[in-house]
Amino acid sequence: MNIENTQSQMRKGVLEFCILSIIKRGEVYPSDIIEEMKKANLNILEGTLYPLLTRLKNADLLTYRWVESTGGPPRKYFSLTDKGAAFYAELQETWNELANAVQALTQTGPLATSTNIN
Repeated sequence: MNIENTQSQMRKGVLEFCILSIIKRGEVYPSDIIEEMKKANLNILEGTLYPLLTRLKNADLLTYRWVESTGGPPRKYFSLTDKGAAFYAELQETWNELANAVQALTQTGPLATSTNIN
């Protein structure tokens, strides 16, 4: 079994939640998302981020606005919609349940074995 593949799959599973967590803090430009993810040691490429943002926008979870830039083309800033905030709240609840379950399973001692004494 390939550990890198397993690690990649684990990261992909939380990618959307992490990105929505960043956007939930306030309006954000995609390069800011990439930088925040990098700081958390969850590197993401533009080729992964932009299609995900588009999918979330098409699902009405995100909205965006264009802002003129003095040093180049206009920038697209993303924020959560009301539907996106509700979706995020559900993901947060799911994450908390999952994290607690994983912690309970990985932090306990050895299994107690039962023996039948006749």
